[in-house]
Amino acid sequence: MEEEGLKLILSSDEEEEETASTKLELTVDEVLEGYVGSLGISQVLHVFLVSLAWIFDAQSTLVAIFSDAQPPAWRCKAPGLCLNNSNSSSNSTGGSVCELVPGTWEWINGHTSSTLAEWGLICDRKFLAAIPSSFFFLGSLIGSAVFGRLADSWLGRKRTVLVSCILTSITAFATSLSPNVWVYAVLRFAMGFARSGIGICCLVLSTESVGREWRGQVGQYGFFFFTIGFLSLPLLAYPTRTSWRNLYRIFSLLPLAYVILCLPFVSESPRWLLVRGRAKEALAVLDRYARLNGKKKLPDTLRLANPSGPKQGTSSENETNPVNNKESLWTTKWAAKRMAIVMLSGFGVGFVYYGIQLNVENLNFNLYISVSLNALMEIPAVLISSFLLGFTNRRLLFSVSTYMAGISSIFCTFLSGKVSNSLKEQKIGGNWAQLIIEAIGFMGASTAFDILYVYCVELFPTNVRNFSVSMLRQALMLGASMAPLVVVLGRLSPSLSFLVFGLLSISSGLMSLWLPETRNAPLYETLEQQEQNEKLNWVPEDSGLELGI
Repeated sequence: MEEEGLKLILSSDEEEEETASTKLELTVDEVLEGYVGSLGISQVLHVFLVSLAWIFDAQSTLVAIFSDAQPPAWRCKAPGLCLNNSNSSSNSTGGSVCELVPGTWEWINGHTSSTLAEWGLICDRKFLAAIPSSFFFLGSLIGSAVFGRLADSWLGRKRTVLVSCILTSITAFATSLSPNVWVYAVLRFAMGFARSGIGICCLVLSTESVGREWRGQVGQYGFFFFTIGFLSLPLLAYPTRTSWRNLYRIFSLLPLAYVILCLPFVSESPRWLLVRGRAKEALAVLDRYARLNGKKKLPDTLRLANPSGPKQGTSSENETNPVNNKESLWTTKWAAKRMAIVMLSGFGVGFVYYGIQLNVENLNFNLYISVSLNALMEIPAVLISSFLLGFTNRRLLFSVSTYMAGISSIFCTFLSGKVSNSLKEQKIGGNWAQLIIEAIGFMGASTAFDILYVYCVELFPTNVRNFSVSMLRQALMLGASMAPLVVVLGRLSPSLSFLVFGLLSISSGLMSLWLPETRNAPLYETLEQQEQNEKLNWVPEDSGLELGI
């Protein structure tokens, strides 16, 4: 009996060893490309639901184009009151209005048409008009760091989007109740902080669910919905042109609706689940993708490769050791230098991308038409970059886009001039040459903005990816926070604002020459893993300064 028992034990051990030897241990990329599909219907649906959040991210960011705009014209309250102007019945917001006696004139759309009109942010108070927008981007800068860290650590990508959407809805409604410009600026800061978790997490959630060949295109998909949000601005702003507060109230409803109707159907990133030691949940997400794509159920013997090595003290096949969170982007030399260059490029791109949008009021054209054209130019920017990212180097495409934006902005300096008063009100037959060149420049800035996000996702591993994208977002927002000051200065000298945008854009393109190329590179899970693999087999010879940048 003892011999039979011993034989049974030995036989059982042999079977376990045989079973263990037949187990598949694959990376997330290998599972996606071998069993799930690089891009199937499940990932398309996932990316669609995630990307919808970009709509109100765009609205909350760019609403200031209308809410803080300089009103198109003013008029005398009664004939003969405006004694300092011969054309007293209707005039522009130029220097002449500063010479009039208070109470003798009014804005055509009423004093609640914009914050500038309601709180008198003109003449000697004109630079106060730049403070709310600057505060908004400063809030985004700080929020990017906070939400980026939370999304990489215990909160995750999906729950970070949830928190960010709810806070955005609350702060947008609170902003509509602002009693003065200072409270308004503080609430815009809070709104910027709240919305900063949306874009970075949506981008990472989208790209981490597909195979490497589709990362670039999927990364651009979200920017298409950002464009839809941008395009919706004139449509919502025109009916509410007499009340900037109603505009904010409308915007406050959209994030809340998204949280209730869409977010419950979004899956957490399998890559994030894996690095947090939740391999069973990661496999469940991948299995759900596979079945929705019409594939077979994942093999029972499949196991996700643990980027941090086997977990000691456990025999569970569905658990892995969480990645060492002590790995720091800033204490890893190659990653810190790479991040610094990305942020320097991002500062210029953010300054130009948001600056050109806010600067449309300094064009010799109708504000609603100018904004609509800029928004429309985002569509070819997304389509062209999505197409080119499939076979073009990221670094080349980014630098060419920044040069196009820079050169176009410099050309606009030669077409700038004082805006005609009657033109500001009628605004249909303005300076078409300047408008078209500005739109081309904006398309270049938009393309560079979109590509830089995708580029950043590919430059860093999973355990710091959201943090690195958040750092890029901080750089973009820091540049954006400076842009409103240049826009206000552009009311005095439009050519100067365009010159600043042009020079900064070209400088950002030059900075990218020190970054490695990432097209078709795998997405790594840890800094150590990426450093080892890049040294061995990825970083090409023409990749700038490689890991020693």
